[in-house]
Amino acid sequence: MAKQAEKIRTSHPGDELKVFAGRANPALAEKISQRMGVPLGKARTETFPDGEIIVKLDEDVRGRDCFIIQPTCPPVNDTLVELLIWVDCLMRASAMRITAVIPYFGYARQDRKSEGRTPITAKMVSNIITAAGVDRVIAMDLHAAQVQGFFDLPVDHLLASPVFMQWYRTQLASIGRIAVVSPDPGNLKAASYYAEMLGGDLAFIDKRRQSGTQVAMTAIVGDVRDKTVLMFDDMITTGGTVAEASRILMDHGAKAVHIAATHGVFAGHAVERLVKSPISKIVVTDTVPMDNRLDPIRDRLVVLSVADLLGEAIHRIHLNQSVSILFDKGGNGGKR
Repeated sequence: MAKQAEKIRTSHPGDELKVFAGRANPALAEKISQRMGVPLGKARTETFPDGEIIVKLDEDVRGRDCFIIQPTCPPVNDTLVELLIWVDCLMRASAMRITAVIPYFGYARQDRKSEGRTPITAKMVSNIITAAGVDRVIAMDLHAAQVQGFFDLPVDHLLASPVFMQWYRTQLASIGRIAVVSPDPGNLKAASYYAEMLGGDLAFIDKRRQSGTQVAMTAIVGDVRDKTVLMFDDMITTGGTVAEASRILMDHGAKAVHIAATHGVFAGHAVERLVKSPISKIVVTDTVPMDNRLDPIRDRLVVLSVADLLGEAIHRIHLNQSVSILFDKGGNGGKR
């Protein structure tokens, strides 16, 4: 990969690749940098005593192809504003092209008017990012696929399915018989794909959401008895859905329950709920940084890296190559 990156730098002298890291997830940015063999760009991000942020570039980006890695994860408003300031800084420094690499896109769940007199905040945030001067966006496992269409510019919507598939294929011998369960009917297409690729049975849970933190689950459609249940979702936020689902699955005779989610947000009382749940394995990726809040579930937690996937996508976009081919190798998780 290092030789490949060197070729990029020498063969495009007027179009040099620059990768910068915001403060939201520096560990992921460093992994991407190492896997690409491209050093992170030199820059400083500082916070004034009154809370204002300033970004200062310490190298020339004029005419360069620039990528800024900044998930808008909690604290969402702070990380979002920092991304906007980064984009403005690169634009005013005459970068040729600016790509916002947003592994976790905050506000994606506010993608429609669920009731009267409410905003569609995902669309508003997309407009703001576009207005700031971004030329392209890379996002991963958007909560709602239609958010991709909220941007009036190219969006590469990456999926973590190849990462999960690669890991679970190494675990199948020890797991035994599996059933892939969709936590709700809306996720059934993705669950069906995983079941087919991993050679498991398919089931789903009839779920009714009562509020932002409470769900009611009424029945399981499919057979989970004496099987290890795998549930795949885009994120774990409050943990209410997966905790309740795991209890129902165990009551219906499941041998064990694994939950795999791209974004481990773990907000509010999520860790407490997961500690009390019968979930035996929690598999997430590093789109959102992990911290010591998760210590109570460390023995159940597996963190997979999406650095290779994002690094390859950045490389392909820089060379104007296909990004969709990445999913021909690992599958698209039932999504498009």
